[in-house]
Amino acid sequence: MKIRFVEPGEPTSGTVVAGVWEGKEPTAAARALDEASAGAISRALALPSRFKGKKDEFLPIFGPPDLKAGRILLAGLGTKGAIEARVLRDLGGNLVAELNRAGEKEARFLLGFGEGLPIGEAEAAAELAYGAELRSYRFAKYRTREKPEKKPTLEELKVETAAAAAARRLHQPFAKRAEAVFFARDLISEPGNVIYPESLAREAEKLKDLGVSVDILDESALRRLGMGALLAVGQGSARPPYLVAMEWRGAAAEEAPLAFIGKGVTFDTGGISIKPSAGMEDMKWDMAGAAVTIGLLRLFAARRAKVNAVGVAGLVENMPSGQAQRPGDIVRSFSGQTIEVINTDAEGRLVLADALSYCQDRFKPRLMIDLATLTGAVVVALGHDRAGLFSNDDELASRLLAAGKAVGEEVWRLPLGESYDREIDSEAADVKNIAGGRDAGSIIGAQFLQRFVAGVPWAHLDIAGVAWSKKDAATVPRGATAFGLRLLDRFVAENYEKN
Repeated sequence: MKIRFVEPGEPTSGTVVAGVWEGKEPTAAARALDEASAGAISRALALPSRFKGKKDEFLPIFGPPDLKAGRILLAGLGTKGAIEARVLRDLGGNLVAELNRAGEKEARFLLGFGEGLPIGEAEAAAELAYGAELRSYRFAKYRTREKPEKKPTLEELKVETAAAAAARRLHQPFAKRAEAVFFARDLISEPGNVIYPESLAREAEKLKDLGVSVDILDESALRRLGMGALLAVGQGSARPPYLVAMEWRGAAAEEAPLAFIGKGVTFDTGGISIKPSAGMEDMKWDMAGAAVTIGLLRLFAARRAKVNAVGVAGLVENMPSGQAQRPGDIVRSFSGQTIEVINTDAEGRLVLADALSYCQDRFKPRLMIDLATLTGAVVVALGHDRAGLFSNDDELASRLLAAGKAVGEEVWRLPLGESYDREIDSEAADVKNIAGGRDAGSIIGAQFLQRFVAGVPWAHLDIAGVAWSKKDAATVPRGATAFGLRLLDRFVAENYEKN
């Protein structure tokens, strides 16, 4: 789908879209369009209908005789004066879905909101276009016989604004963000026979073309470094494990980097503690944290972010075999701590334990944030609308909460504490990878990770419930979400980049 910003002019084809405030109050652009269509809009609004101008409502008006465009579509904007950036992004995404449902090929959105727009018109146009782009994502590379009615029809969306030139400039960084989101969504969507530790490492290696330094540690390097926890997870697979370390340098050389660490279990059977077969195909996206980490470093490079950042991704495949680790095994981590493996399906925390310790040892970061589809327990606690947030630093947590709310990738802070930590004390080793029962499962996972954080501000995002969506949302179609990428980009841009 192509997006263009155009100056005001008479629409000559396709669908023309105009906004209506809650209470059926037309915007300035809608009033002008009403005059051009001989009162078609005012007549439609006067008729009894469920359309009230609320957010996410649409009202089609077919074939106005005095308009060259094929039809008018009224879009509900919600409360007048309360249309912020996030609402505009959602409007853009919902508009794309509505136009595709109608089979439309071309549309023109009239942005003339008038006095009801609390942000600049150019900014509003860019935000709306960004939402439309995010919703237009589709992973269809393996569909060879798709029915025509299932394919999207919208080819071009024009956003009409008197500030078209400024909107184009403001949209450029949004376009880069959408590209990074699509890149991560593609990686997450690929099946396990296409994306596995080595192939995912090679995808990260492509970031070199953008100016990112990429270091790929293979199995022999991991052994020399003593990454016994990560290696233990991967030892049951025929595919060897890797660890990828990426560096983007956009600030002064002496400035300590921000660090992002991703869980990259490219397929998770559960190992010897094997998962039930029902739904196991979903475990191709157990590497979503790594995909988002790689996508985030890609975005920093693409938009030339003025920050030093590192990304570390531990890449393994968790398979059952005669070589696989067993429940009861004890492994030695990179940090020197020993881990008793009670359940081999609690493998992501072993991968992250070595990745976190390695990141601190090598890069000396000012803070660390890890992303992982870590626990089913966080889905029980929070469902599919928010990720779980755990942190040892209140300011860091507050900044992540604010960034998530601004971009629509919301997180909810859950506790850490000594009483939870005691649950993973092991009688045979320094720590065990799960507690004795099922209580507080997501907290226990975070407590385990915290044992491998040595005095650095740290946050853990458990994205198990939000990495993949089984239903459409305004800017996220069904499938891979790349949750966390926009959140962390906003977090960095607002709090750490120097203008």
